[in-house]
Amino acid sequence: MRLADYSLHAYALPYARPVVWSDIVEEAAPFVLLRLTAESGETGVAEVTVKPTWGGVTARSLITTIEEIFIPLLRTLDLSDPHATRRALDRIPENLAAKCLVDNACWDLKAAQMQRPLWQTWQGSRRVELSWAVTRQTPQVMAAEAADMRERYGFRTLKVKGGQGVATDIEGIHAIRKAVGEDVALYVDCNGAYQLDNALDYARAVADAGARVIEDPCPFSPDPAFAALCADSPIPVLVDFYAWSLRDARLFLAQGAQALSAKPGRFGLSDCRLLQDAADAEGRGVVAGLMGESALGTFAALQFAAALRQPMLPAELTWYLAMTEQVANELPVIENGCIMLPDTSSVASVVDWDAVKRFAL
Repeated sequence: MRLADYSLHAYALPYARPVVWSDIVEEAAPFVLLRLTAESGETGVAEVTVKPTWGGVTARSLITTIEEIFIPLLRTLDLSDPHATRRALDRIPENLAAKCLVDNACWDLKAAQMQRPLWQTWQGSRRVELSWAVTRQTPQVMAAEAADMRERYGFRTLKVKGGQGVATDIEGIHAIRKAVGEDVALYVDCNGAYQLDNALDYARAVADAGARVIEDPCPFSPDPAFAALCADSPIPVLVDFYAWSLRDARLFLAQGAQALSAKPGRFGLSDCRLLQDAADAEGRGVVAGLMGESALGTFAALQFAAALRQPMLPAELTWYLAMTEQVANELPVIENGCIMLPDTSSVASVVDWDAVKRFAL
């Protein structure tokens, strides 16, 4: 399967309200979409979020990298084996966002060639349980949002964004618990807001408040200090931002990491699958993590989430609900906190190209 043509598209989708992340405040979510067309006529697409503090790229820098480095390489390859294609991409150092985008587009091209969705090829489950991420706001506003999303979509697990100060974080957990009741599981993501010296005390505090897992309470390295934190924490420690590659993930596993966040929008589908194998071999947990996907990127990430054999937590693949517009002509339908995956073979078939043009950067 040889590459015949490609195109790259940058766009931004507006949010219903400004979103406060740990590093930026956004009114719209920026993306780059890659479309690959094979000589045999199949088309595959992929989307990645472009935030410099998340992936080290802007839309312009990512597009230039793909056009100048990776498209010439793809023209020399047989794209029918995405794992082999990824190995070829990895001969070029760094450029993780570009590799992820190309990798995922090649997998979608493969799905189009096979005329069946990846989740079926990977013997996944049609039904995927999901969670919602409650981002940083005042505790009472966070509680109101949690209750609303629970009522509208039936989520049984909520990810609570911490990092607003210990007292505020604990107040937020209690407020959300009061708003949603006792049958909703909560876990906390601090995006590395605190220091390692305080991380264990923080883990104990949020555990006492009812959190079941703590994600990135402080900056991590896969070293003995991290291993000690995992061993002493009363709840599992989930590693996200500080594992940027499959190699990083394996180093964290070697230091006793109890769980890893696997993000097709960060690692690419090939490495997410290998990360899952590495975690399974050690008996550790994997979560299909949030990478700010639109509905289009969500369809791709759900293919991986469906194939997780024993996910530690529900998939965090619902962020598209925060956006008021989409570039997909159909949306994931969430009922009782779950989605039933469609039989659509490839993500390319659900792209709304008029919307891609309408929201172009």
